[in-house]
Amino acid sequence: MEPGELVPGRSQSTGLETFSPRRDLGSLYGKHFGADPRRERALLGSTSFLLTWITVRAITHAIRDGRGPFGNIAPGGKHIHHMTFGITGLLATGFLWMQEIGVGTQGGLRASRATAIAYGAGAALTLDEFALWLNLEDDYWTKQGRESVDAVVLFGAVMMLTTVGRKPLVELLAMTRRRPRTRALRRGRRAALHHPRRALKLRR
Repeated sequence: MEPGELVPGRSQSTGLETFSPRRDLGSLYGKHFGADPRRERALLGSTSFLLTWITVRAITHAIRDGRGPFGNIAPGGKHIHHMTFGITGLLATGFLWMQEIGVGTQGGLRASRATAIAYGAGAALTLDEFALWLNLEDDYWTKQGRESVDAVVLFGAVMMLTTVGRKPLVELLAMTRRRPRTRALRRGRRAALHHPRRALKLRR
């Protein structure tokens, strides 16, 4: 095959490349976070925070409505709030970071990622009951419980803004807007993918 000929399954111009989540998001992650453990920890912590909060809110609503296999943790009749697990997680993560495990040379990349995820989850579990430990009342479902949602939104927004930054968002937006430049190029690509011999004849 001579130089310049169409190769089935491969675009000959960057203008033909469309957005590929696996390829482009992986490239974006490696460029902005993979090479910087500090930024990666911030991203993992923010993601863990958001996912944990969504999950725990869904579970608490299911418990209240009597749906699913979920139930309150009440050994001996004493209700243990989920912020207890959040505070425990934060204390454990802080202790590890004081020993420079997950932020220094000890533990390596796995410890860095694991402690970041644990921190995000612990913060979400704790702040989801912010109103409870602020007012010292079990007001999760009352009007005052709205303070917990406000605290989560504020803290989560600060985490995401300081983590992601402007450049990754701009690059991601540019990637999702990739489209073949002309109708002729689109037709040529389809021909190369599905009818390679016909595409070679057309080039001649």
